Amino acid sequence: MSTVSTLGLDQRPDIVRETSASGAVAVEQRLSLPELLYRQGWLRKCAVLAALAILWEVYGRWLDNPLLFPTFGATVEAFGSAILSGEIPRKALISLETLAIGYGIGIGLAALLTTIAIGSRIGTDLLETLTAMFNPLPAIALLPLALIWFGLGQGSVVFVLVHSVLWAIALNTHAGFRSVSNTLRMVGLNYGLRNLSLVRAILIPAAFPSILTGLKVGWAFAWRTLIAAELVFGVSSGSGGLGWYIFENRNALETTNVFAGLFTVILIGLFVENVIFANIEKRTIRRWGMQH
Repeated sequence: MSTVSTLGLDQRPDIVRETSASGAVAVEQRLSLPELLYRQGWLRKCAVLAALAILWEVYGRWLDNPLLFPTFGATVEAFGSAILSGEIPRKALISLETLAIGYGIGIGLAALLTTIAIGSRIGTDLLETLTAMFNPLPAIALLPLALIWFGLGQGSVVFVLVHSVLWAIALNTHAGFRSVSNTLRMVGLNYGLRNLSLVRAILIPAAFPSILTGLKVGWAFAWRTLIAAELVFGVSSGSGGLGWYIFENRNALETTNVFAGLFTVILIGLFVENVIFANIEKRTIRRWGMQH
């Protein structure tokens, strides 16, 4: 008879196996330096930008025609000279001031339209009809009319900027509001929230990912529309912005300065996207656990 059957189940001897230290598995393991560096998003983006700069430099040297395509080094040199002379900062400030006015008015009108839209079915029909009519219309196509209505000045540029910003923000904001669950709406109603208080306390936080997307798209549309409008007629109150700077240097066949102006436009776009909007996203959407 076996030992187990003789002793009984309650007296079964336990088997203890000693584990050697060599067989232990580490629960935590330190990442290597390349893995740590790869986890840094800003470093990956810098690597992409560096690769593009190298390709730019190589192609410029291979082409060997500064009038057609200057090298990256020549562009940076021209950019630095324009910065030191104060020309590019002055032009950029003019462009950014105009952009801020148009962007702000566009945000205000988009907020008004979406607030009306979520308040009634007629408001929703109004917003959907207006966006279907005007959203496909390029903002720069309205520039000739803007020149007739507002004259050769900042008002015309602001008008086309508002058009480029308004519909993108309104569409994304309205879509975000409609995606908010009825449960959240009912919670707000049970707490006595109505109209604007419901929008401010419930709808805006819940729909903020869509709202932020609309703000990003609206910014991109406004920035490129501004440069295009300045390239067309450029002058605002007797002076032009970055688009006019590019246009003037193109007429003077200063291709390196043209690339320096385009380089400035790119740098401002990168700063807004990766610093301003990234910080807003970090302090809101990621902090609230809406995005990983």
